[in-house]
Amino acid sequence: MKIVVIGGTGLIGSKLIRRFAAHGHDAVAAAPSTGVNTLTGEGLDEVLTGADVVVDVSNSPSFEPAAVLEFFTTSTTNVLAAEQRAGAGHHVALSIVGTERLPGNGYFAAKIAQEDLIVKSGVPYSLVHATQFFEFTLGIADAATTGSQVRIAPVKYQPMAGDDVADAVARIAAGTPLNGRQEIAGPDQVRMDEFVREALALTGDPREVVADEHATYFGSELREGSLVPEGDGAQLGHIHYADWVKGQAER
Repeated sequence: MKIVVIGGTGLIGSKLIRRFAAHGHDAVAAAPSTGVNTLTGEGLDEVLTGADVVVDVSNSPSFEPAAVLEFFTTSTTNVLAAEQRAGAGHHVALSIVGTERLPGNGYFAAKIAQEDLIVKSGVPYSLVHATQFFEFTLGIADAATTGSQVRIAPVKYQPMAGDDVADAVARIAAGTPLNGRQEIAGPDQVRMDEFVREALALTGDPREVVADEHATYFGSELREGSLVPEGDGAQLGHIHYADWVKGQAER
């Protein structure tokens, strides 16, 4: 198949390109650096010509609420329209576990708007809801830091490795459209404050992690199940955090 990856030069996108190519697919990375601009539509019709599957793992360059909403709605509208012109038969989008549980969060609200556009487009689709990535742990800690303290809510947390994300997205993209969502998560469910505390310790970071039930996650207070899958239907990865850290150190 010809599979076009929107955001194909990023963290997850580059992993997907390698996976699709290894399985004999014609994998094409679509990004500004490859001449494709989803906000203006530049290059979209050309790159999607003959595409069977489009996988969107792109991300907004700004997390400011108005900017991120504009990015996802404009980009997704342009991509879906180009897909329909090209006759692509499967649109796969990477989203976040718990989007509907934190509608007051500007980023999550933008992802909800993106998903609504996809569902209503008429293009066969699959939505992949992933938990937080190991790769973003230090960024999450930095955003929660005041002075030498990192204030984290003591709620359920089940992050996963980017490689596990890419494996799951690749499997779904190569299959029949779900016309629904699939949740994916890491193999271990822990407390968020405990996870961040361990993660900082593993890297020798001296900051103190404080459990605070009112601590915000990028502006939103979290409830017990805000960031973890609901029910038993989630697909779980196999990479544990300590093993992931060891693998990073060996690279």
